[in-house]
Amino acid sequence: MADLSGVVVVDKPSGPTSFDVVRRVKGLFKTRRCGHTGTLDPTATGVLPICIGDATKVATFISEGEKEYDAVVRFGEVTDTQDSAGRTLETRPLGDLTEERVRQELSGFVGLVEQTPPMYSARKVDGKRLYELARAGEEVERESRQVHIDEARLTFFRPPDAGIFVRCSKGTYLRTLAHDLGQRIGCGAHLRELKRVRVGPFGLEDSVALDTLMAAAKEKQLEKYLLPISRALDELAELRLDIALARRVAHGHAPGPADLSRLRAPPFSRGRKVRLIDPENRVLAVAESDGVGTLKLLRVLVSGAHDLVGREEE
Repeated sequence: MADLSGVVVVDKPSGPTSFDVVRRVKGLFKTRRCGHTGTLDPTATGVLPICIGDATKVATFISEGEKEYDAVVRFGEVTDTQDSAGRTLETRPLGDLTEERVRQELSGFVGLVEQTPPMYSARKVDGKRLYELARAGEEVERESRQVHIDEARLTFFRPPDAGIFVRCSKGTYLRTLAHDLGQRIGCGAHLRELKRVRVGPFGLEDSVALDTLMAAAKEKQLEKYLLPISRALDELAELRLDIALARRVAHGHAPGPADLSRLRAPPFSRGRKVRLIDPENRVLAVAESDGVGTLKLLRVLVSGAHDLVGREEE
């Protein structure tokens, strides 16, 4: 069991923290290497990819992928945590809240958006978690940061609640989006419910409940819920190497311009991440293009003892 590697996509229930879920999965798989790819608040549910064994090498690439959420916003109530877990700070009349007004204001969040991290968050200021300061009754200045929201649309409107679907970049706070939406409209709001439906290449259709995993562990059938490491890199560009180059990449040597020319590699844009695969479709490494014909290795996923190293090129 300790040698298993792959990604198990947990459908996180409301209640436990992401770290609680990781601890549970780590115990079920009896592995030392285990980690999630992006925290969900305790009250949030949905897709939580957890990397087992060698898959921890690609956790960063999963966490950098786009996220998709189904959320419910409650208008007229402002809370100290910006979600339903917090204390109500203010109750306001809904006023001229209409479906059209919500649609209009929501569209204004699409694109590059400045967000100020909420006090009740895991972000650190001067070495301390913001939520630790908040629980001590302190509020500190937080630097706003830019996130990208690709899509934000209304899915239902039943005052005082509205459903929204959001597709966004890593680091976007959906409860801050709900709070800011309420401020723009004027009646205030907080995030009532949140379900993450996709992280990078993994969606709800790939997920499994914790109870199902626990039952599978008793039957010694956990392996069937492990997705291969290659699935985690499905959204990256791909470059197939010949045996000679695969041998060099396994030893940590990045493909040079002459290699890319020989392989007739497409012109990858600057910053584009590329998965490098061997002639048998196994992922050897992840690289990044500089946009001018050179790849930089970000992570080698095999050792120099990869079984292609000793083979003769056909």
